[in-house]
Amino acid sequence: MTEPQPSRAPEPVGAYPYTRRVGNLLFLSGVGPRQRGQKAIPGVEVDEDGNILQYDFESQCHAVFQNVRYILEEAGAQWDDLVDVTVFLTNMKDDFPVYNRLYAEYFATAQPCRTTLEINCLPTPIAIELKCIAALGSPG
Repeated sequence: MTEPQPSRAPEPVGAYPYTRRVGNLLFLSGVGPRQRGQKAIPGVEVDEDGNILQYDFESQCHAVFQNVRYILEEAGAQWDDLVDVTVFLTNMKDDFPVYNRLYAEYFATAQPCRTTLEINCLPTPIAIELKCIAALGSPG
């Protein structure tokens, strides 16, 4: 019997699982850019009160996409299984062009449906979060 590999995905920031499977659908809870074992957020500088002073949105996008990939793989899915992605941005005007460019690179072959929303804030000082649904074992 093989030992399970340690998770590469960041720890959830609340009492929820990262995935829930129903039939052939795999639902992912919101995924942000934090990295496993670290409280710091890639590219984010905060003051002593936790207010964002500046952030590197591109590095957050790369980290979020990597975290989604880790979670999918740990659940027995793959990137191309994604069928729906909901994106939450805290600054649509400034960040959407970068997000849209990177999304086109990461999803050049996989083409899930996508909804992008601007929201006031997220539970931690991040600028992007993805909510995803994957379909397992079914042809696109």
